[in-house]
Amino acid sequence: MNMKVMKCVFTLLIVTAAAAGCFGADAPAAREKTEEVVVEGNNAFAVELYAKIRAQEGNLFLSPYSISAALAMTSAGARGETETQMAKVLHFPAVLVEKEPPSSAGWRVRDRERFHSAFGAIIKDLNARGEKGSYELSVANALWGQKGYGLLKEFLELVKSNYGGGFNEVDFVTAAESARRTINAWVEKETRNKIKNLIGKDVLTPLTRLVLTNAIYFKGNWAKQFEKDGTREAPFTLLNGEKVDSPMMNQTAEFGYMETEDFQGLELPYVDNELSMIILLPKEIEGLGRLEKALTADNLSQWLAELHKRKVIVSVPKFKMTSQFRLADVLESMGMTDAFSARADFSGINGKRDLLISAVIHKAFVDVNEEGTEAAAATGVVVGLTSVGPEEIPVFRADHPFLFLIYDNNSGSILFIGRMMDPAGSL
Repeated sequence: MNMKVMKCVFTLLIVTAAAAGCFGADAPAAREKTEEVVVEGNNAFAVELYAKIRAQEGNLFLSPYSISAALAMTSAGARGETETQMAKVLHFPAVLVEKEPPSSAGWRVRDRERFHSAFGAIIKDLNARGEKGSYELSVANALWGQKGYGLLKEFLELVKSNYGGGFNEVDFVTAAESARRTINAWVEKETRNKIKNLIGKDVLTPLTRLVLTNAIYFKGNWAKQFEKDGTREAPFTLLNGEKVDSPMMNQTAEFGYMETEDFQGLELPYVDNELSMIILLPKEIEGLGRLEKALTADNLSQWLAELHKRKVIVSVPKFKMTSQFRLADVLESMGMTDAFSARADFSGINGKRDLLISAVIHKAFVDVNEEGTEAAAATGVVVGLTSVGPEEIPVFRADHPFLFLIYDNNSGSILFIGRMMDPAGSL
């Protein structure tokens, strides 16, 4: 019998709405170092993933943080080469990836637990900060398993204790549509109604056995808000030279600013200055492609370090956008091949080698206006059978395509990344 036919279906879904990760200030030094390495790995994955999908046309927005969290939970049940490939693509800590025990069984149990504990600590600290009330910030996880299907207690406990993912039973076998509606309703609730119908009707089947969901949500006001009566219609120039009218928000104030020969960088902090939007604006209208090619984790870190407070004349567009992606092919092209094939080993989930990932779905939403930003995103993984400028005040006028990120200043985590190509093409 064909191995793919013998495979069962495992679905992992993770939802993300603009969120932020951070470290506990009172954590032991060793734990903080591990969390720092996790963040560095997440950011490296973020820019590499963006490099893969930027060939798509038009506006883009996604939460690489959500995708990393979703796949981190999935990897908790991966073993052997499947686990190693996932760790390398996702840039999980090298100390955990490079060890090759004589059994070739992947990470040592202690390393695996340490990694998931560190990832979980970032999420817990994120939620603790979000409860302070200056802005809305939350990350939620849940597992949805086939009723009566045997999942390993150790796997469920690891996800629950580190990621807060409670287990819920549904019936994929005889009521897949009902299960889909139930999970989509959870996603919608956790993202404040911003991510709807994440799982389409073609995703879940009677062979589905497990769905893992992660929802991350952020809503914050600018530390220095734009006055609504200062917003004016103005032309935004597209890459092809065509101009479209767009509502442009305007203000002059002190912001983090940097400049190179090719682009300008601007930091727009949110209330409490714990999170910021970073905008990278090419000086030439057609310069976005070169800027995207130059975007690496190391370069981004250097650019952010060059931001310095100074008075800036700012003009940026109001916009909303929603983006959705199927990421299985992208992740395979990055080196995560076994997880989507009959070679997959997710025996850490059910004690058997009969599961594979059949789909990875991600959906993200962002709304940028005078008051601030609201963002949300969702990721689903389905596993199946088988320099300073001149002394005058610089002008930062984002009236042509640009890159932007929502960034956690405490931990250095890239929570969201996107590009604005056409404000008229946003929602």
